[in-house]
Amino acid sequence: MKLTTRIESQLLSKIATNDGHGENSSYFDGWKAYDSDPYHPTQNPHGVIQMGLAENQLCFDLVQEWVRNNPKASICTEEGVADFRDIAIFQDYHGLPQFRNAVARFMEKVRGNRVRFDPDRIVMSGGATGAQETLAFCLADPGDALLVPTPYYPGNDRDLTWRTGVKLVPVVCESSNNFKITRRALETAYKKAQESNIKVKGLLLNNPSNPLGTVLDRETLQESLNFITTKNIHLICDEIYSATVFTDPGFISIAELAQDNPDWNPDLIHIVYSLSKDLGFPGFRVGIVYSYNDDVVNCARKMSSFGLVSTQTQHLIAAMLSDVAFVERFLAEGSNRLGKRRGEMCSALGQVGIGSLKSNAGLYCWVDLRRLLKEASFEAEMELWRLIVHEVKLNVSPGASFHCDEPGWFRVCFANMDDETMGVAMSRIHRFVVQKNRSGAARKQCSRRELEISLSNRRRLDDVMAMSPHSPIPSPLVRARN
Repeated sequence: MKLTTRIESQLLSKIATNDGHGENSSYFDGWKAYDSDPYHPTQNPHGVIQMGLAENQLCFDLVQEWVRNNPKASICTEEGVADFRDIAIFQDYHGLPQFRNAVARFMEKVRGNRVRFDPDRIVMSGGATGAQETLAFCLADPGDALLVPTPYYPGNDRDLTWRTGVKLVPVVCESSNNFKITRRALETAYKKAQESNIKVKGLLLNNPSNPLGTVLDRETLQESLNFITTKNIHLICDEIYSATVFTDPGFISIAELAQDNPDWNPDLIHIVYSLSKDLGFPGFRVGIVYSYNDDVVNCARKMSSFGLVSTQTQHLIAAMLSDVAFVERFLAEGSNRLGKRRGEMCSALGQVGIGSLKSNAGLYCWVDLRRLLKEASFEAEMELWRLIVHEVKLNVSPGASFHCDEPGWFRVCFANMDDETMGVAMSRIHRFVVQKNRSGAARKQCSRRELEISLSNRRRLDDVMAMSPHSPIPSPLVRARN
């Protein structure tokens, strides 16, 4: 260890000097590759295209139109400046009442108005990252664990564990059943934790899934609730992609099952939500904890003082989400545009024989590149990933960074760019796959020629061996010279 590093480790805390931030991952390495050489259609046309960012930019025009038509919603405009004093000086960690009410109504709308949300249970946080960590602090002690089905979002390793000391125990899901969560997989993970003397405090579900882009069906949600009830552990449902569903089957919130079945303990059920994905506002840092447990609500609200949403943002969001006509138009148009973009990308991939997991939600595809691997190993997956990032110049995310148990799967995002950039990205993929296919075909043809030569030589050797044992065997060096 270098002297400076040793001195720093003595001066700083363990949190400041450990690797709990999780950035030593290919997921974040891809981001660094993009940051150092970002694509631009004219200024840097050969740069890296960002396909590792799950961001929804397909409906920015609708939001911008609303902002132009509603200048009073901002305290930084001539029309809205009269509210500046009240908004600028007020910062209660309960949040503006109109903000909490608007978010509750929006959450209901996204869920088909099949459930009701109490505004007084809305706890704000600095994005879903802060909401996840807040729940981890509330539900588990350092050393305790949460079960998390794989593949799962790499940021969980940072958000839920770095500062809390909580562990994550993978629930291994497999491609053979489209990565469906099963009771057997849950029980296996729970038993493994027990054998390691790890106390399991909860199960974290991501619905719709990141990176799979699939929604959890009612049967899986019911089985998950049965499981946590039997074990008397918590259930955290991360529902931040709930409005990104673009085809059937529709999204089913854990809130629907919780309110319809009195046999389940509501104190064990918690929801994480945000506006980062559904509305495309990650920069606004609007995260939500919604819990049916009074103690969790009270504690989380106190903790929210460490990551509040600015009142200026609350003020604007409250006005926007209270516009029923805008919300209905945005949700409908957003669904259509996401479905169209995914269809275009999957069609383009299909033209070169690349498939993906069947899905109907999210801002990405779970793409199957197993046939492009040199061998079925994570080393081969990393080799392919480095080739795609540094030579093809596309930042896609390898399955290993999502804790996928099977090499060759990649998450490819499609909603964070315009049509022209998507066209460039698909052209690059086409060229890459065609070249891989040609080189593969050449290798196979070479192997066939080598096999034919080997067989031919074998036949000649057999003929020679059939001669008199005293017959001389011609030297291959002589044949070569001739």
